Amino acid sequence: MSDKYAFLFSIKMLQHEISELSDYIKESDYCFRLLTDKLDDLSKFVMDEKNDTEWRLWGEDPDIRKYSEILRGTSAKAISTLEKYQSACTANQEMDASEYLLSLSESVKKELDSYGITACSNVVFIGSGAFPLSALTIAKETGAQITCLDIDVEAVEMGKNIAVITGLESAVSFTQHPVSQVPVLRDATHVIIASLVQEKAEILEELKSLIPVGAKVIIRYGNGLKSIFNYPFDFTLSAEWDQEKVEQKNLFYDTLVLKRGMTGVNGKGLDYI
Repeated sequence: MSDKYAFLFSIKMLQHEISELSDYIKESDYCFRLLTDKLDDLSKFVMDEKNDTEWRLWGEDPDIRKYSEILRGTSAKAISTLEKYQSACTANQEMDASEYLLSLSESVKKELDSYGITACSNVVFIGSGAFPLSALTIAKETGAQITCLDIDVEAVEMGKNIAVITGLESAVSFTQHPVSQVPVLRDATHVIIASLVQEKAEILEELKSLIPVGAKVIIRYGNGLKSIFNYPFDFTLSAEWDQEKVEQKNLFYDTLVLKRGMTGVNGKGLDYI
């Protein structure tokens, strides 16, 4: 591609197809697979180097911005629809949740190595969704205690069912309470913020007074072209946080690992990594 309108057309077509398939999934089981494939296409789109070049050329254009944001909103709703469909089918024994856990194990294991999550960890996962595979996989692979938080009450109930089906209900609990009302955060060793959580900066500000010194916050986000499929994150951080950016070229999102330090008497952040 070398033309703004060719790039814009690609974005608008992805948005249209994902939107249509999200509606059709309620009428046709086959559309579940089609929607899954189309979201896979979107993840490949945001990882394509040629598309990244186009974004660098046209990313600030008002039309590109407008329809990229529409596509992000559409894909976020589609993922929610897809997760609820998967969750309902698994509960009805139409899908095998263990197959999904197995498929995610290797990719999540690679992330776990850098996060330091172990059987002694106490993890809070913000934005876990109706089919919380990442959270369940972390519990399965490490033995850590996980608390899943989601503002969607239906997603929370569905997540509880999947935890029971996978035999992980003793390790994974769920809540729909806002961050400020989750007492377990006081003892958290790790907090993971999902890529489709929009208010990342606001949540991070709340966490400063809620989590203990030394706790890690893992933020999944997407800036630039990846913002089409993820909510972005502004890197303006206060001195309370030590940070390590983890750019993942083979994933449709990037990761920022923060560690809550202390502010010294001169206002300088102390390094606890």
